[in-house]
Amino acid sequence: MEIEIVVPLAQQLSWSHFIALLPLKSDEAFMFYANDAMTRRLGKRELRKQISRKAYERRDIANSQLTEVSSVPFNAFKDPYLLDVFGLKENFLEGDLEVAVLAELEAFILEFGNGFCFVARQKRMTMDGDDHKLDLLFYHRILKRLVAINLKIGRFKPAYSGQMRFYLKWLTRYEMGEGENPPIGIILYAETSREKIELMELDKEGIAVAEYWTKLPPKKELERKIGEILAEARERIERRKMLPNSSTQREIEYFYEIKDDDDE
Repeated sequence: MEIEIVVPLAQQLSWSHFIALLPLKSDEAFMFYANDAMTRRLGKRELRKQISRKAYERRDIANSQLTEVSSVPFNAFKDPYLLDVFGLKENFLEGDLEVAVLAELEAFILEFGNGFCFVARQKRMTMDGDDHKLDLLFYHRILKRLVAINLKIGRFKPAYSGQMRFYLKWLTRYEMGEGENPPIGIILYAETSREKIELMELDKEGIAVAEYWTKLPPKKELERKIGEILAEARERIERRKMLPNSSTQREIEYFYEIKDDDDE
């Protein structure tokens, strides 16, 4: 890490923060966690928790799914989300997950990142006499846009995207305020299907899709799982580079550089 970068950080972070940051193997990971700690005023324990839960790698996994014409901002989401704080039991329902989110709202927002503000649960949207209900609605102060969240307890299905498209169009017409950016949506699902999601290119329509885990694996298993997912994401990026004339190519190298080592 260059001394020119470290000196300004030392004015806002304590020595305990640096003790947690120094084992990180890449400058990109170091700066990600340092900026996160400064922006959200994280203490040393919370910073260590973010590092141990692989927040940096999970953000890069989410970025890897975005196209060059994405309407979903880079660096805004993670994949997967770790919702182990909810203490959900086996065979929980989508309603149970919603209740758990509200009960642990602070932890949920901390996992999602800086800038999220809760707006509504089961947001009612009426069209042609029919009622539709969005699971959760947030507002992102930094992105200046509404964020619609749909919670699904099973495997991702393409039909979910049509439902989210309706929510986003309704929010754009009836809820988007002056000076705000168009709403974006995120579909959270319990079982992985990243190839299907990549094929659909939903990010062009402002829809992000991410897996969530309700149980945190042991440290070694977490590192292995995240490592495997990240490796697969990097392979997909490399395949896109080999298709320069393909409509499926994603030009995201500026945002996502392939790295040999990320962190501890």
